Amino acid sequence: MGRLEDQEFEIEALLQEKGGKRGVSWVGPQEKDQGLVGANGSWCPSLSPGKEQNADAEKTKTADKDRTRALRLRRDLKHLDTVHEEKDLFIQKTREELRACRQRIDLITRQQAAVEAEIAEEKEANNIAAVGRLQATCSRLGTELENERDLERSITSSLKENENAMWHIEILEGQLDTARKALREEEAAEGRRLQARAAERLCKEKAALRKAERNRLLRIRKSMYVQKEHGLRHQKLVEDAQKNHRIAIKFLKASLGRIREQEQKEEMESRERLKRRMDAVLALKNNITANRETLRKFQAWGRARAELAERKAQVEKEAILAQGGDAFKQLFHQRRRQELEAQKRAFEEEQKQRRLEIVSRLWKEEAEEKRKKQQLPPAQSTNRLTLRDKTWCYVSDFCEGLATTAPLYLMDPEYLAYPKASQLLQALSSESVQGDPGALTNPEEETLAVPEISGLWKEDYKPYQVPKEDMDRKPVGGTKMDKDILAHTMERLRSGVVQKQVVSGHEFKGCPFNSKPELIHFKDFDIGKVYKKKITLINATYTINYCKLVGVEEHLRDFIHIDFDPPGPMSAGMSCEVLVTFKPMVNKDLEGNVSFLAQTGGFSVPLKCSTKKCSLSLDKNLIDFGSYVVGETASRVITLTNIGGLGTGYKFQPASESCEQATSLNTSSLFMYEDKNLYDKVIRPSVSENMFEANEYSPMETRKAESKEPEERRHAGELAPPVVQHVALRQPQHRTLAPLSAPDYTKSEGVTMTTVMEMPHGEDEVEIQLGEVTEGEIGPFSSIKVPVIFTPIIPGEVQTKFKVVFKNPQCPTLYFKVVGIAIDVPVWVPKPNVDLKICMYDRLYQDSVLVHTRSKAALRLRFEVCRELRGHIELLPETGYIQALSSYSVQLKFLPRHSLPEDAGKYFDKESRVLEAPMTIWVADQIRPVGFIVHAIVTTSDLEISPSEVDFGYCTIYEAIKTNITLHNHSLLPQEFGFVGLPKFVDIQPNDGFGTILPLESLQLDVIFQPTKAREYSFELVCKSEINRQFKLSCRAVGIHPPLELSHYHIKFAATALYDTSVTTLYVINSHLSMNSLTHSVPRISSQDVAPVGPTSFEFLLPPDSPITISPSVGTVLPGKRCLVQVAFQPVLPEELVHQEALQVLSKEAEAKLSRKDTVTQRRDLRRQSITPMRLQNRERQFQISTPPNPELQKQKLKASSEEFQAAQAALARAFRGKFDKFVVPCVVASGDIKDRKETETLSFSPQNTLYLELWCPTVAPSIVVTSDKGKTVFNFGDVAVGHRSIKKISVQNISSEDLAISFPVEFSVLNPNGPFVLLNPFNKLPMGETQVLGLSFSPRESILAQETLDIITKRGTLTLTLLGTGVASMIVCSIEGDILNMGYVIARESVSSTFKLQNLSSLPIKFSIKLDSLSCSRREDRQQLPQFLVSPAQRTDVVGTQNHNGQSVFSVVPVEGVIDPGRAQDFTVTFSPDHESLYFSDRLQVVLFDKRISHQILLKGAAREHMMFVEGGDPLDVPVESLTVIPALDPEHREGEPCEGGHPTPIPCPCTLCLCTPCLSQALPLSSETEELKSILVTLEYLQLDTNMPAPPATRELQVGCIRTSQLSLKKSVEFSLDSVSALQHKGFTVEPSRGFVERGQTKTINIAWMPTADFDPDRPLMVSALLTLRGDVKETYKVLLVAQVVTGP
Repeated sequence: MGRLEDQEFEIEALLQEKGGKRGVSWVGPQEKDQGLVGANGSWCPSLSPGKEQNADAEKTKTADKDRTRALRLRRDLKHLDTVHEEKDLFIQKTREELRACRQRIDLITRQQAAVEAEIAEEKEANNIAAVGRLQATCSRLGTELENERDLERSITSSLKENENAMWHIEILEGQLDTARKALREEEAAEGRRLQARAAERLCKEKAALRKAERNRLLRIRKSMYVQKEHGLRHQKLVEDAQKNHRIAIKFLKASLGRIREQEQKEEMESRERLKRRMDAVLALKNNITANRETLRKFQAWGRARAELAERKAQVEKEAILAQGGDAFKQLFHQRRRQELEAQKRAFEEEQKQRRLEIVSRLWKEEAEEKRKKQQLPPAQSTNRLTLRDKTWCYVSDFCEGLATTAPLYLMDPEYLAYPKASQLLQALSSESVQGDPGALTNPEEETLAVPEISGLWKEDYKPYQVPKEDMDRKPVGGTKMDKDILAHTMERLRSGVVQKQVVSGHEFKGCPFNSKPELIHFKDFDIGKVYKKKITLINATYTINYCKLVGVEEHLRDFIHIDFDPPGPMSAGMSCEVLVTFKPMVNKDLEGNVSFLAQTGGFSVPLKCSTKKCSLSLDKNLIDFGSYVVGETASRVITLTNIGGLGTGYKFQPASESCEQATSLNTSSLFMYEDKNLYDKVIRPSVSENMFEANEYSPMETRKAESKEPEERRHAGELAPPVVQHVALRQPQHRTLAPLSAPDYTKSEGVTMTTVMEMPHGEDEVEIQLGEVTEGEIGPFSSIKVPVIFTPIIPGEVQTKFKVVFKNPQCPTLYFKVVGIAIDVPVWVPKPNVDLKICMYDRLYQDSVLVHTRSKAALRLRFEVCRELRGHIELLPETGYIQALSSYSVQLKFLPRHSLPEDAGKYFDKESRVLEAPMTIWVADQIRPVGFIVHAIVTTSDLEISPSEVDFGYCTIYEAIKTNITLHNHSLLPQEFGFVGLPKFVDIQPNDGFGTILPLESLQLDVIFQPTKAREYSFELVCKSEINRQFKLSCRAVGIHPPLELSHYHIKFAATALYDTSVTTLYVINSHLSMNSLTHSVPRISSQDVAPVGPTSFEFLLPPDSPITISPSVGTVLPGKRCLVQVAFQPVLPEELVHQEALQVLSKEAEAKLSRKDTVTQRRDLRRQSITPMRLQNRERQFQISTPPNPELQKQKLKASSEEFQAAQAALARAFRGKFDKFVVPCVVASGDIKDRKETETLSFSPQNTLYLELWCPTVAPSIVVTSDKGKTVFNFGDVAVGHRSIKKISVQNISSEDLAISFPVEFSVLNPNGPFVLLNPFNKLPMGETQVLGLSFSPRESILAQETLDIITKRGTLTLTLLGTGVASMIVCSIEGDILNMGYVIARESVSSTFKLQNLSSLPIKFSIKLDSLSCSRREDRQQLPQFLVSPAQRTDVVGTQNHNGQSVFSVVPVEGVIDPGRAQDFTVTFSPDHESLYFSDRLQVVLFDKRISHQILLKGAAREHMMFVEGGDPLDVPVESLTVIPALDPEHREGEPCEGGHPTPIPCPCTLCLCTPCLSQALPLSSETEELKSILVTLEYLQLDTNMPAPPATRELQVGCIRTSQLSLKKSVEFSLDSVSALQHKGFTVEPSRGFVERGQTKTINIAWMPTADFDPDRPLMVSALLTLRGDVKETYKVLLVAQVVTGP
């Protein structure tokens, strides 16, 4: 009703507001523009002209007010409508309630009439109880009827009020109808304005859209124009590229031809080199055999000497024993003397050898220095000539006929005699076989006999003597030994600076810096000038490096200066510059290195300084003029080129001129190079190999011969001339020298030497001569051209040899040869060899042969082919006429048949397939014909396909079968081929079966067969060559349509990291619904029966030990359905590999431990006793021997969960480089359902209906690995108590080659939000090579075995971390049942104790603490609130009851805190010590675990009495909270008949609304004459009356009488109790048992009280009876027991 009144108030306020507006019309929008509306809604005219300046501002304010008022009006109207609806709904509900109330009134009225009728009937029957019950029911119905009538009246009045309010609301709505209509019109006008505005905006948008469309069309036209221009430009570029490609192909063919020629040349050279190596190996084998024989001889001599020494020792021993001496002592002393002498001799030999080495080294250094300083060779001694010089002078003189004349040079008398032929041949053979051609520059070193120390064999050699003043003085800079020691020390120090560079597991090896240029070369330098060059050093390592200049070599420090500023740390790819300055002081070549030191090691840049030299060469070594007719003149040009920086003089002359002419330029140089030429041209081809084999010497014999050779040189009479024979090549051109021989010498040595000496007759007979300019000066970097003229005089072959000599002695003599042929035939062929290259059988090849004539008259020619080849070669025309001084062309046709090898005979080589066919041109009136040769290589055009027949077998229509065939080309020419006319179900790869096959090449081709339907296939594949030859391949197969199909037959997994998983899905589909083969293709094998329609089963057969998982691998698919199959790829490392790696690590650790143990043991032994040198050596050998691996360790089988296994697995994963696997998984198919088969029955899978699933599985190394805890990915937190937290830190490293950053950030899988695992510090970026530390916590909330996986997801893979932990609940069992510990009754100021146990059933030690609520910190705050007795019992939460007055806690517990071990129990003692009497001592004991969780809450209760007796039971009559002051139970002032004013603390209501407080009870019951204090006990009994005929059980209650056990001395040991008025109670229906008795100390006795209502009991009034209970102990106490009984009808 309050809400209705508020609504009426609002309505009336609205009516009052509208009441002031009556008679005023509504102000429309147009009127608002012309004037203003007043505050009360009345119309106001326009403002005066004097206030126009403020009109706009006022108009704006008025418009805002109108808008606000309109909004308020709209809101009020809406509120009015809402109130109207609510009133209407309330009125309807009220009417319904009124209708229901009236119906209830009618019902109660009828029930009341019926009850009155029953009362009348029962009264007539004299049933008092039923009458009473019916009267009570009638009175109840009367009360209910009155209540319903009161409710009807209230509802009726409320309905009238609401109807009145509804009328007022309808009146108000009628008054506001005009305003509502105006408001609707205004809203409609506003809607129209919005529509107009929207239409205007739509027009603007359409205009903008048309403009944008025009712009788009313009852009399209522009882009099309640009694209067209781009296409034209691209077409032009393509044409240019094709043109350039054709040109490049042309040049490429030419280059390939040159390359092939070069390869052939290199192959020939390699064969020759291999042959030389084989000869050297055979010679080495012979030498090894000889050495073995020598060693056997020496060993036999050693054994013989040992036996002789032993016999000698035995004889001496017998002699000493015969003389009576100590033989052992004598022999021992003798052996000691021999050992000392041997050691002394060895020491002297070693000293001597060291001295010789030092002298030899010093001599070599001096000789090297002299050789470097002297650019020119030493002048030839006038007194002494070497054996080589004398020998070659003799040979040259003998060749010129001067053997009998005196030599031009001086000779010793001892050399006048000729040497022996054997000595000369030995020297020549030794030089030709074992000599180095480069060593011929020094004539002094030509012989093989070389002293151990150079210079010892010279006559002017004198041993070097150290001056006395230099004996004790060291050279500047220290001796050589000091320098070696210093260099070794510096190298060792530098090696300590060098560090290995390892990046991402790769160690850098190689040169740390690259030099540009790679060689510092100062060419053609002049003394006194300064040359500078810059080089760039580029860091070629993986990361930052340093560079430091070490310096140049010692012999370059006077000429080379390095300017280098160390740049500091240099990143990979960075560079720095080095300036090298060269200031030459001497004119000689210098070579060395510039050394640097980097962080990863030292490196050097080679340096070379070259003086100016002459580098002369001829452009050709042979000039072939070809064939020329006698009388003609031809000229050729030879070019002499100098590419060096030094000029010299030159002279061209024939090579047959005397040595005296060459001596004018340079005698020594000419001799040297002529000797070499003579050695190459004369001696090498003439000396037989048998002589060399016969003259081979063993090493010992060679040394003897070398030692004897200097002595033999001194004997002049032993020299003998060699045997030389001159042979004439051409009689007209050369002279023939008579052969001179020495038969004795040739027979003894078995050697014949032949030389060719060309001697011209005269200038008029020379056919080949040089031009006018044959000598002069050639400058540096220039060339000279000299003409060579050929004028044939006599028909035949002419050849002449020329040489070029130079003034510079360092320039070698150059030779070239000129050849020409003089002919007198007038007709000749310019190309006497017609090369048709490679030709095929049954193919026509043509060429034209050009014939020239020198005749001045026409000649008749007849062309003839040899008889054997007339069926293959044809010359057209066979006869022709050639005009004077002209040429004639004849056509050559070559059509080789397959019978060519048999027909050609000797002209055809069957092995090489080369045809050399001679052709003849017969000239009329000429006897000598003109011939030319046709060359051709004839080859076949066959292509061979193997195998010739292919059987694909069974193949389903959902797959393809691939087989390999080989196509072999038997031809020597490349052939183009192609498989044409292929059926649709066959494919050939590569290049669709087209390509080019090289000569004698075999190509592997893949034939792919994929049937389109189920049938048998038999077909042929045709391969055609470029000449239209056909080669066939027969194929057959059987097509199968299986009843099942796969949605995918080829799956390519993404690159998956180790121990990561890639998953994909596919479907197994059963599309077989009908067996009608006419409408669609049905499953069958070839042309066999159709597969039945029904459930079809499948099974995937995985390869063993494969990383593939298919789920489900077995299943059944119904017709028209499909089955989802999941394929997972999880690459792992093989367990055998991981096990082997783990065992290796364990064996290394065991070896390290064993070696350390052995080392400690042996050191301890060494300290205890002295060890002889022999034992010490043996022990050192034992240290060097590695301990073999423990065989028991090899047999050990590690578990996958062991730490060693996981560490080895992580190490192998880091070193993994990736692999690629392919798996083909067969899927067999069978008809029927798997569920229908029996246990022992298996489905019959058809091998022909097998489907194949191909899987491509690339495996890569993981991008992120765990670096902590040996790389393990399983982390066990162990046992953690519930409510606690354990934290682990895990280090992960990015070992990939890229950063894992924002483009694809690092993600983590979501852990269970309600789980115990928490990721503390996730990150989203991990740069390459860096390490991040993850924090994971495990905090279980319950006792569980938790396991979760945390996936670190990157774009390169996923790292899965397995988290394990066991949450161990603090399971503590308390020995107290019910969580209540009642201490019972205690005498005040005494104490009693009780114990209980807490047992730890968990596997963790538990820390506990005991807390009491009475001692808690919040106790003071709780006591500031309202007392608990002021609230209802259901809302009481305070468990702390009465406490001691002395401030101490009434309860105490020991121990207060501690730790309970697993499986152990802890005893606790609770002590109850009250200091005054109270029945409500209580407290709560809390067991707190780990200072966090409350495990148990035990309620402590106790009562205290001043005396030894107590009574329990009954209903409570007072509150459990004591007052601040002690108030006696009975106030003496109210004990004598004063009425109760209701001022007692807590009145207790009862059903009869009686006051049962202590004062009222004392007034109601008469007091006894005794002055003892009375205590009241209220016992309420409720008798439950049932509607059934069976009697209900009596109502029962109990009272406990007890005697407290006390330590005080008392006369009475028991308590006596008695209850009076028992008979009165029995009359009222009460039964008390027992009514009196005794209670011993520490015991209680129960008094049972039962009540059964009597016949005269009035159920409407409860029964109240009292009795006195007397207790006698140390004192007497009287209790007034008030028994209240009543009957209830329900529980």
